[in-house]
Amino acid sequence: MTEEETTESTSSGPSRRAMIGTGAVASAIGIAGGFTAGRATAAEPTKGAPPSPFALRGTHQPGITTPVQDRLHFAAFDVTTTSRARLISLLKEWTLAAERLMDGGPAGPIGPVEGDYRLPPDDTGEAIGLPPSRLTLTFGFGPGLFVDDEGKDRFGLADRRPEVLTDLPHFPGDQLDQARSRGDLCVQACADDPQVAVHAIRNLARIGFGTVSVRWSQLGFGRTSSTTAGQATPRNLFGFKDGTKNVLAEEAKALDEHVWVQPDDHGGDWLAGGSYLAVRRINMVIETWDRQGLGEQESLIGRTKDSGAPLSGGREHDDPDFAMPGKDGPIVPKDSHVAVVHPDHNDGVRILRRGYNFVDGSTDLGTLDAGLFFLAYVRDPATQFVPMQNSMAKNDAMMEYLKFTGSALFAIPPGPAEGEYIGQPLFG
Repeated sequence: MTEEETTESTSSGPSRRAMIGTGAVASAIGIAGGFTAGRATAAEPTKGAPPSPFALRGTHQPGITTPVQDRLHFAAFDVTTTSRARLISLLKEWTLAAERLMDGGPAGPIGPVEGDYRLPPDDTGEAIGLPPSRLTLTFGFGPGLFVDDEGKDRFGLADRRPEVLTDLPHFPGDQLDQARSRGDLCVQACADDPQVAVHAIRNLARIGFGTVSVRWSQLGFGRTSSTTAGQATPRNLFGFKDGTKNVLAEEAKALDEHVWVQPDDHGGDWLAGGSYLAVRRINMVIETWDRQGLGEQESLIGRTKDSGAPLSGGREHDDPDFAMPGKDGPIVPKDSHVAVVHPDHNDGVRILRRGYNFVDGSTDLGTLDAGLFFLAYVRDPATQFVPMQNSMAKNDAMMEYLKFTGSALFAIPPGPAEGEYIGQPLFG
């Protein structure tokens, strides 16, 4: 036991709550021999369920280029321990739990109903009988994991923080809620069943009790992006298709150029094969938008509402003709969303999106608390996401209907190799 861990334990030994937080319950169970015969069999994936099509281990983490699912539970965590050893221990526990969960099994090695009656189950049980539902779990590290707000090196990682891994700047028009922003760690859970995604985040938070605490989280539904060529472009809550020109999984060269961190990039010694995740919670002023005429809505977007084709004509995936004249200027207005964020007007920059709609009930004024939970994967946030967001904030006419209420940036390490835990090269 390290000095730091000794400080965090009581003189009479770890409390029951601390045991839960550090995963020591499983060890205690083994010591006590408290199993009832016939109930100690390690839990397995739901019988008859199809195997997961995704793997946690590999060159890249799942949940980036894998076909985007319909539901999301995203959570940002604060690391509450000062112990590097305990942080690493949690990442090891999360790695094993993520493999089980993605395969349709329980979070722990015992299961929700197979353990000792005297101890809390190592899985909460709400996913009993449910298939894997294409669950993917994607883990990230925020700037605060490396240095705190005073610049103090928290876990001996300060000199390994990539220079572009900093808090996103305050963009024009931001109305950020700090209770929905930042975080030391993040987990993106995507699945076709919302209960499967919620179950995964709930159990990872439970495993992390005493080491991390949930800072904020967001549920999402109705994907607003496509990550593979076989997926149709979905619609956002304005009723429009968006993100047509985003990078897709089949574009290997574009992924290397725009999404995957390369070995020669800053931080590439541990982050190569990974990416950066820019997170933005965007409230849509739904009620005002709904009172606009169809023509005005299409002018603001720059696409038709029906097919998603650019206003200059053609089909959805055809390139807009930004020079084609219209009645009062270009037929695709210069301040339309399509024109402002198009790669042609952003030095060729492209991003990979996995956005989701959200509706969190209604506000005190009786309007919908709803919008887009924007998730963008990029190779370099400083040269890709930040300038694009600045241009949008300053020039996009659609900003009149948007409020940015949450913001965060995370480094997404590569997929763990066999025998490794998530992010192990960072701590090596």
